[in-house]
Amino acid sequence: MQILEGRLFFETAAREIKEITREVAAWVEKGGVGKGVLTLFLPHTSASLLIQENVSPQVKEDLLSFLCRLVPEEERLYRHNEEGADDMPAHLKSALTQVQLAIPVSSGRMRLGTWQGIFLLEHRAQPHRRVLDLTLIGE
Repeated sequence: MQILEGRLFFETAAREIKEITREVAAWVEKGGVGKGVLTLFLPHTSASLLIQENVSPQVKEDLLSFLCRLVPEEERLYRHNEEGADDMPAHLKSALTQVQLAIPVSSGRMRLGTWQGIFLLEHRAQPHRRVLDLTLIGE
């Protein structure tokens, strides 16, 4: 049994849904674990992770539109506004999505579905540098 830990860093644009599948896949393949489980953890309260279709760019656009309609950036709706109108909405969007993913690994590769990719969702109105913690347990 092996346990590998790592960290990747991503520069995000404002309110971006950024595909990070390639970077995560490269880290997994470099680790040399044949089968196991990969966990991804994003230690942020205003960004999140998602596995979703990665072929049509319209999916990302529709997801972003939906989240903006679901959680509007209107300061009068929230008490927590210390960092601006996007502050509490970013926390709510993160709470509605997820900050941790578990992905099976087989034959040294992530077992994502044909149309699936891993995405980092930046919910803030400003670009950020986001950290992604990775743990791969297997043999």
